[in-house]
Amino acid sequence: MKSLLAAFAFLTRFPVGKFVACDASGVALSAGWFPLVGNFLGLVYSLAAALVKDHLPVGVVAVLLVILDALLTGALHADGLADTADGFGGGKDREDTLRIMRDHSIGSYGGVALALLVALKVTAYAALLSRGNWIPAVILIPALGRWSMLLLTAALPYARPSESVIDGMGKRSLLWGTAVILPALAVAASLRAWIALGAVAAVSVIFGLYCRRRIGGITGDTLGANLQLSESAALLAFLWTAHAQLNPQ
Repeated sequence: MKSLLAAFAFLTRFPVGKFVACDASGVALSAGWFPLVGNFLGLVYSLAAALVKDHLPVGVVAVLLVILDALLTGALHADGLADTADGFGGGKDREDTLRIMRDHSIGSYGGVALALLVALKVTAYAALLSRGNWIPAVILIPALGRWSMLLLTAALPYARPSESVIDGMGKRSLLWGTAVILPALAVAASLRAWIALGAVAAVSVIFGLYCRRRIGGITGDTLGANLQLSESAALLAFLWTAHAQLNPQ
């Protein structure tokens, strides 16, 4: 139970930190629960969308979902995407890239990345909500995004010479996180969910290889960036497969 609370304290703004010590070792031990935290967030988002969907345009509901996500997570992973975009966009070499990523001020690359992310998610959620059977997708997308982080921590080293919470994560966390997310995929009982899982895995592999080439591994910022890329890939996969079902050849 303590490790689950640590996962919630690390990934969300829910006030559970006072019940558990959220230090580096605690967070590392809690990593296997990350997909379950994502499932819980997705459930909150789906309930919120269901409450207002019949009273507001789907575009407005989509904006509210993105706002709710930022509020409940503290925009933690959006910040990682911005820092990664600035570092990879402006860094001349490995050391320069890592230095820029350490600077939390947002540059032009980071600003553009955040704007594109919000535009994509709002548009995609609006399209998804306008079609049937959207609830499983909204529940699964945050879980798949957090599972994607475990793929990278299991396969790649920490890119900086200092110690990190990432060092305590690894294949065991990935195995546990996969065991956690498989029941949700089974309950969804949809080929679309498995296609979304494949899209997330493919994006994570490609981005992970790019991180290894550019900086020799991963950082907390690149994990956040990968989560955002993976959630976007899952959204697009759900939309793509829904469109194919609606428009058979």
